[in-house]
Amino acid sequence: MRITQVSQATTSQKTLVQKAVSKHKLLTIAGLGWMFDALDVGLLSFLLAALKQDWGLTAQQMGWIGSINSIGMAVGAFVFGVMADRTGRKSAFIVTLLLFSVGSGLTALVSTLAALLVLRFIIGMGLGGELPVASTLVSESVESHERGRIVVLLESFWAFGWLAAALIAYFIIPSYGWRVAMLISALPAFYAIYLRWNLPDSPRFKRAETKEAKPSIISNITAVWSSDYRKATLMLWILWFCVVFSYYGMFLWLPSVVMLKGFSLVKSFQYVLIMTLAQLPGYFTAAWLIERYGRKFVLATYLTGTAISAYFFGASDTVAQLLIFGMLLSFFNLGAWGALYAYTPEQYPTAIRGTGAGMAASIGRVGGILGPLMVGYLVAMNSSITLIFSLFCASIMVAVVAVIWLGKETKQMDLIP
Repeated sequence: MRITQVSQATTSQKTLVQKAVSKHKLLTIAGLGWMFDALDVGLLSFLLAALKQDWGLTAQQMGWIGSINSIGMAVGAFVFGVMADRTGRKSAFIVTLLLFSVGSGLTALVSTLAALLVLRFIIGMGLGGELPVASTLVSESVESHERGRIVVLLESFWAFGWLAAALIAYFIIPSYGWRVAMLISALPAFYAIYLRWNLPDSPRFKRAETKEAKPSIISNITAVWSSDYRKATLMLWILWFCVVFSYYGMFLWLPSVVMLKGFSLVKSFQYVLIMTLAQLPGYFTAAWLIERYGRKFVLATYLTGTAISAYFFGASDTVAQLLIFGMLLSFFNLGAWGALYAYTPEQYPTAIRGTGAGMAASIGRVGGILGPLMVGYLVAMNSSITLIFSLFCASIMVAVVAVIWLGKETKQMDLIP
């Protein structure tokens, strides 16, 4: 009897170890793709500043480069979100990273603005599709008591990507040019594709696939707005639009804004590198808080912190103020992003989870189109940086109100089957 109990205990321990290894393997593989996505988005912000000098781009043209990226992300989030519900999370995951990797590598060869815009659209499709699909896959593969923490940790790989982008921009672009930087960003992503090939698909998706006939794409889209999920969808669409509008408007222009405040290209890269370091504690504190105080608390708190930081960053006129509020902006904004990706898949059942998350992200990318464009046109009109960042502050506070009034708490709740 005792031998049997010991054997059962040993088997149970082995199962727990296997689950832990599988969870961390999933987090690492998905996180690497996430990191390379962030590397590309981060390099785009530095690329804008470098191209302004190399190609003599206007503020409007720079705004369009950022916005065409978001147009691609809007299309990719919708298309690959639907694909994830039809063919599985893994297949959508691999295709998105392949699109992004090839597009980034080819960017190093372009010599015209038109060619660059086409490739930024393709890269955007890969980026926009991967992020909601990755968060859905990870959400469906871990236990409910740690789901929020694991997804925020997944999102924390974004900070490592941005940090790598800032390092490449600071050490590579001034000496070797932006083309070398783009090649460097593309090559490691192919390694992530190799790792991802052996990644298991979502267990929840595989169970649902064997039990039920696949719903049509139209029925999935309609179900997202059915009476059961209408309130959650409205909340997510407002939240995603406002957060993405402000993020891409502020962060894609960050090195350029520092230059507009009177600093050199190299100094702007150096300051943004310092600001980027604050993203990591933002993610880690959000990961710690999200399972203790809930998704709504973290989103409302970190978004409010983002809004306040955005206003004072826009009004900064000394190096000390610029760095302090720039770091606070990075800390709060990226912590909020982690909570956003944890919260979104929890609103829908398995059959429409990819579609719901993808559609919300797609609506958000519309904000990502408008944010950089707005900055470009306001800069061309000689509007103050304080005014521009005040508009982003207001946008973020709208997101806070939507979460508080329309959102429901999902802390440690089982995913809807």
